Amino acid sequence: MSRISSGCYYRLRQLRRIRLSLDSESVITLVHACIHSRIDYCNTVLAGAPRTVTDKLQHVLNAAARVISGTRKFDRGLRQLLHDELHWLNVSDRVFFKLAVTVHQCLNGRAPSYLSDHCTPLSAGTRRHLRSTNRNLLAVPRHRRNTYGGPAFAVAGPTVWNSLPDFIRGPSISTDSFRHLLKRYLFARY
Repeated sequence: MSRISSGCYYRLRQLRRIRLSLDSESVITLVHACIHSRIDYCNTVLAGAPRTVTDKLQHVLNAAARVISGTRKFDRGLRQLLHDELHWLNVSDRVFFKLAVTVHQCLNGRAPSYLSDHCTPLSAGTRRHLRSTNRNLLAVPRHRRNTYGGPAFAVAGPTVWNSLPDFIRGPSISTDSFRHLLKRYLFARY
């Protein structure tokens, strides 16, 4: 995390130097290319990570929003800028979003088999007819330690999927509609 955040801060300092010579659309494009790509790369590893770890990347996102808007470190309204104007999710919600989209792709046959094998419906493991079989829930395997088993996709993916509301987990929802509904659901929590 320290290496990623220090590299992002370096690029943000470079962007801040040339900020006045660029229009706002160009700055947003450069931030997406230089900062978001680094934060989003393999961020599903952060599933179940403590807040101290994700806060380092959240501080990078906050600094990127400040570079885009031209505000200073202690100016107010950063949360409104992040969510309402830039439409950015917090780092923990980005991880949640990416895991949910990956599970959705696994259930629709658009993911590799090594991931799809971990997304088994809850009804597949039981012989009884349960009320939960109609809710499209996934079986969460047991794990011994929270520090080792929880962040694994086999546990984190089904846990995220089962925490979604029923209207998002519909089996006939396309990937674009699923992303739209999920992002709307995550923004409604702010």
